[in-house]
Amino acid sequence: MIKDKVVVSRYAEAFISFARENCGLDKALEDLVIVKNIIRDNPGFSELMHNPEISYAEKCIIIDAAIKDGLSDEIRDFLKLLIEKKRFDVFLDAAEYLRVKYSHLGQVDVLLKTAFPLELDLIKKIEAVLKKKLKQDLRFYIDLDGSLLGGVQVVIGNTIIDGSVEKRLSELKEKLAAVSIA
Repeated sequence: MIKDKVVVSRYAEAFISFARENCGLDKALEDLVIVKNIIRDNPGFSELMHNPEISYAEKCIIIDAAIKDGLSDEIRDFLKLLIEKKRFDVFLDAAEYLRVKYSHLGQVDVLLKTAFPLELDLIKKIEAVLKKKLKQDLRFYIDLDGSLLGGVQVVIGNTIIDGSVEKRLSELKEKLAAVSIA
């Protein structure tokens, strides 16, 4: 399951990186929605792309015929790459991944968990450091969580940066348990 998520995110990020340089983020996301709808509305399309009796060249011709009229070359190239790598089933998940990630025009949601309310200056500093490190526009949400005991925990997508006292105590407990008394 995790392997599938990694595959989806890698193909999705590679596509969006390539498309951003060529046709732009907005156009790429718009094209993804159109192609996603074409695939969902025509279940036979996926069956054709998975049919081992149809050659790669024939599948490319089908894509060029079905995906045209105002759609970018980048989306067609992405579909052809997925077919070539026998990963066409990744497309719908990649489109959904990108829709969620870029639905706020490139902003990434960040959940900042803390045991106690933080001063605005400190929140701004954390935000500035993360923006610089991630090189992305961030949208912050703050959650008070008394179970952390102190410190902060930052959740960005499926990445957790844990600087909480709870985490430190847990690590200390593991280290103490590993120490053998002679």
